[in-house]
Amino acid sequence: MSLILHIETATQNCSVSLSDNGKLLALKEETGKYTHAENLSLFIKSILEESGVEFKQLSAVSVSKGPGSYTGLRIGVSSAKGICFALDIPLVSVDTLKNMTNGVVLQGIEADLYCPMIDARRMEVYAELFDKNLNVVRKVNADIVNEETYSKFLKAKKVCFFGDGMTKCKELLSSFDNAIFVENIEPSAKHMVELATDNFLRKEFEDVAYFEPYYLKDFIAGKPKKLL
Repeated sequence: MSLILHIETATQNCSVSLSDNGKLLALKEETGKYTHAENLSLFIKSILEESGVEFKQLSAVSVSKGPGSYTGLRIGVSSAKGICFALDIPLVSVDTLKNMTNGVVLQGIEADLYCPMIDARRMEVYAELFDKNLNVVRKVNADIVNEETYSKFLKAKKVCFFGDGMTKCKELLSSFDNAIFVENIEPSAKHMVELATDNFLRKEFEDVAYFEPYYLKDFIAGKPKKLL
């Protein structure tokens, strides 16, 4: 038995799931304006109680490692590391963009390439390109999107775009006949199950003490507004 708790907080979707030997047992998630600090602990407690599982029975914790929201990733990773440290169990990380792609592929949406997009700033997105077997075709990058950004792929192959970053880029990319768009795709803990279980069975664990999220870009704090 491998009971794994999965935590996904890289975007506005606060998502927690529990699996046993690769089978989803429970899921709780809510998409909002980054309410992870308020919801995450409650969601974890809720799905464990719902499944009749105690913390001490967990075999591992998996966490979405990014890229994504700086604050969201910090909250998720800190919670995952805390549980792993307290229980002395392994920490498994899952690529957020690969997780999103797995969700789209599992829906049966067919394309030659899959391009998950997480909103960054202005016309910038965190994006990566995968094939249908989740092999990386182009590594993750912070892309400033224009008509030419993905043209070399779109001229030859059908590319499926999705994620909250896709929405602001859709108009620019719609001129390509090979562009496919899927709405309302968020990274979810339910799609982490297969990926995390594979990593767990291969014993691909993170160092609980030193593991950090993959931010891709340094955090830049906004300037405080002047008081009136």
